[in-house]
Amino acid sequence: MVTVTESPGVVGAVETSDKVASHLHAVASFDLADHPMPHGREEVWRFTPLKRLRGALDDTPTHDDESGPAATYEVRAGDEVLLGTLAPGEEPRGRGLVPGDRAAAVASKNTEKALHVKVPADTLVAEPVHIIVQGGAGKRSNAHHVLEVGTHASVTFVVEHRGSGVHAGNVEVIVGDGANVSVVSLQDWDDDAVHVGQHEATIGRAASYRHVSISFGGDVVRLTSNVRYDGPGGQAEMLGLYFADAGQHLEHRLFVDHNEPKTRSNVDYKGALQGAGAHSVWVGDVLIRKVAEGIDTYESNRNLVLTDGCRADSIPNLEIETGEIVGAGHASTTGRFDDQQLFYLQSRGIHEDDARRLVVHGFFNDIIRKIGIPQIEEKLLATVEAELEKTV
Repeated sequence: MVTVTESPGVVGAVETSDKVASHLHAVASFDLADHPMPHGREEVWRFTPLKRLRGALDDTPTHDDESGPAATYEVRAGDEVLLGTLAPGEEPRGRGLVPGDRAAAVASKNTEKALHVKVPADTLVAEPVHIIVQGGAGKRSNAHHVLEVGTHASVTFVVEHRGSGVHAGNVEVIVGDGANVSVVSLQDWDDDAVHVGQHEATIGRAASYRHVSISFGGDVVRLTSNVRYDGPGGQAEMLGLYFADAGQHLEHRLFVDHNEPKTRSNVDYKGALQGAGAHSVWVGDVLIRKVAEGIDTYESNRNLVLTDGCRADSIPNLEIETGEIVGAGHASTTGRFDDQQLFYLQSRGIHEDDARRLVVHGFFNDIIRKIGIPQIEEKLLATVEAELEKTV
């Protein structure tokens, strides 16, 4: 049996939701005491399988032992990129990211030295900057990465998560005025891994920011991705892909805070599910504040259910405090294969299994092609094909 929770989406409507309003009143704090251990009845935790987090929310320092480090971090970057570390409270750490839940607070508190990757002003970085996180089997790790990009600079970051263990990790992105920044976060964990954390971006005046979240691996992955603006004219594009297998829980929460006028945002997440107990959660919140006149925003989440026994929770929320906007809307769909598409392909001599593959590849392809990194795109196409081999 397929269990689906679906919101049909309302375009051009004004919705006031406690889920969105909660962002205005939620505790944003570095103090772990301000983020008590959740019990599962809180709105922001009600979908998360807390018993399967294996201590990810415990106040546990990263512990390296004689068998090896809890996690290793490798940065591949050119000479024009500056690398360093930041202690808690050391500028610019904390300028953009203040923990909004216990997972982020745990990661921040237990990271003594945050990785600091800085791109100076007016610098064009031609090749992507790769940050590779390798988790150790059976170990608990914490991380906080600060990606700082100066005014009118351009760079693409790829943050790749591999290996096993339990990982609490934050990514803080500071986008300078007029800069062009892309962050691709790839959750390619082993099947037993747990990953929680917060990604936060502050977008400067007339700057462009793209965040791509790709989740295929892991037992439980729960990421919160937030955007706010530090001046008018900023643009944000938030893209996501996920493929949940049997027993796997993939949860993505997003919050776009239009706190400046003439800003833009576009959110587009797509996911597929297969196997008994496969569960995806997508919660997209957009807040248009009273001062944010002339903004334009749209968010969309689409889920493709491939087998029985899956569950997709898809909840878009939109709160508008001013009528002086260009446009605002959201949409959410969850369903099986399009029978007409399958019939069309089969009527032209394509076998049913091959037709299903073509439909799924087409479902993901438009977002994959927007990533702009050929080696990542090719890897994702191969990963989708490998996942489909489990179905047909």
